[in-house]
Amino acid sequence: MLTTSKIAPCLWFDNQAEDAARFYTGIFKNSRIVTTSYYPKAGFEVHHRPAGSVLTVLFELEGQSFTALNGGPQFKFNEAVSLQVSCASQEEIDYYWNALGKGSDERSQQCGWLKDKFGLSWQVVPASLTEMIADPDPVKAERVFAAMMTMKKFDLAALKRAYAG
Repeated sequence: MLTTSKIAPCLWFDNQAEDAARFYTGIFKNSRIVTTSYYPKAGFEVHHRPAGSVLTVLFELEGQSFTALNGGPQFKFNEAVSLQVSCASQEEIDYYWNALGKGSDERSQQCGWLKDKFGLSWQVVPASLTEMIADPDPVKAERVFAAMMTMKKFDLAALKRAYAG
């Protein structure tokens, strides 16, 4: 059965939509490829894609719908938009950090940001981070924020130590 979210990201790829959907659904446990559509002959003068080649792949990750579109090389991902993965443990942070970063050398950004092999930015973050940096005690919040700013991949134990003082 086809399910879609009211609002769903459409991820523009040159021609890697199917590979990307397989990559992402291979990482997230509750995921699936829902349907694939193909370019028809009609419109070739605009889209320049061979009839029968992949147009879109609708997939779900943890209940969130996504569309991967093979739209051509005109547009590239950038850091202005990222997908956040909320993690309950260091083990989960390590898993997603390593899995999403596989095949990419762009994990050098701060604060849990990385780019996957397709150039899409992800933030792999502890679920408790927002609560810690929004704590009504400004001293606690500042300690956590200062610790966070020194990290590439999040170290949950270090964040908790900073929070505790």
